[in-house]
Amino acid sequence: MSIAQNLLDIKASLPENVTLVAVSKTKPVTDLMEAYHAGQRIFGENKIQEMTEKWQQMPKDIEWHMIGHVQSNKVKYMVPYVKLIHGVDSLKLLKEINRQAVRWRKNINCLLQIHIAEEETKFGLDETELDELLNSEELKEMQNIKIVGLMGMATFTDNVQQIEKEFKYLKSLFDKYQQPTTNNRQLTTLSMGMSGDYQLAIDCGSNMVRIGSSIFGTR
Repeated sequence: MSIAQNLLDIKASLPENVTLVAVSKTKPVTDLMEAYHAGQRIFGENKIQEMTEKWQQMPKDIEWHMIGHVQSNKVKYMVPYVKLIHGVDSLKLLKEINRQAVRWRKNINCLLQIHIAEEETKFGLDETELDELLNSEELKEMQNIKIVGLMGMATFTDNVQQIEKEFKYLKSLFDKYQQPTTNNRQLTTLSMGMSGDYQLAIDCGSNMVRIGSSIFGTR
């Protein structure tokens, strides 16, 4: 099955309100271009250097999403072109994104990463940290970033009930914090679900899915 056909099959299975991020990390530009020619315009990468190299080589109507863990000292390399940063998990990182955005006279959209899985290795804020961040005075002063939603990754398990419970929990937080909206806080995107569990995530309220291996094949 070709990349183009995989992509078309997945798009046909998605409701209209769900955005597809094609997770293209480690894949060559030729693979991305096959997806591009099949109509895909949103690509997700987890390493800034790799994403920058692809951005330089590829058409400029592509939306690049940073889906991996972000180190503060690397932010400056992607600010000129990144459309959405998925994994923001601290006020410190938000400050650096805002600082670089001011420097480049840009506005950067961000998703706050919430820790919903049982594994200790996953990054993310807990509910208390989320509440503190969204209601902090420091956030209100950051005029060049916008919190547009939440994202999270479920536990890597075959236990569907557990995954569903984690997705529903994240949806409940999303609903809870949709108000109030401010200049730099407007929660409209709930990013959860990957190749193995995106249908369940959509059933639980996700409107952005990150799909890699089902499009490009296994790594």
